[in-house]
Amino acid sequence: MEQSQIDALLARVIQMARAVGVPVSAHIHPRVSVNPRARTRFGCCRRVGERYFIELSAVMLTAEEDKVCRVLAHEVLHTCPGCANHGARWKAYAARLNAAYGWGIVRADSFAGLGVEDGRVMKYRIVCAACGKTMERMKRSPLVDAPERYRCRCGGKLRVEHL
Repeated sequence: MEQSQIDALLARVIQMARAVGVPVSAHIHPRVSVNPRARTRFGCCRRVGERYFIELSAVMLTAEEDKVCRVLAHEVLHTCPGCANHGARWKAYAARLNAAYGWGIVRADSFAGLGVEDGRVMKYRIVCAACGKTMERMKRSPLVDAPERYRCRCGGKLRVEHL
């Protein structure tokens, strides 16, 4: 997907949000930045002074247009008053857009949900001895370094496998 296409999608998402009464900011920068380094998030909304800057992960360049709109709409909602987080107001506006356009905007999305390839390299797998639930991690963390200090939601003990 080309830069001009992404910028046009942003303008369309903003217009569509306003058409259903979502009070998006009038101060959104019209050019979407593409971040080639973003691996664990699909989009970002940054506020600098009164301006909002929307960023899209490079992995989204291979996604279908409606999925890109979904991520852009998620970030545009953060420009609404009282929507810096994923609170009740943000969720209400997301529900309004989902009802009108069927985008399926959620608080946190997945690679599979967006139809893009997960190119991350996992180095650790945490396994619950009781229920068998697994979680994978790319980096070392307190959980990876000392799994004996933590428990699974079921109460089971955790162990780490190096991949």
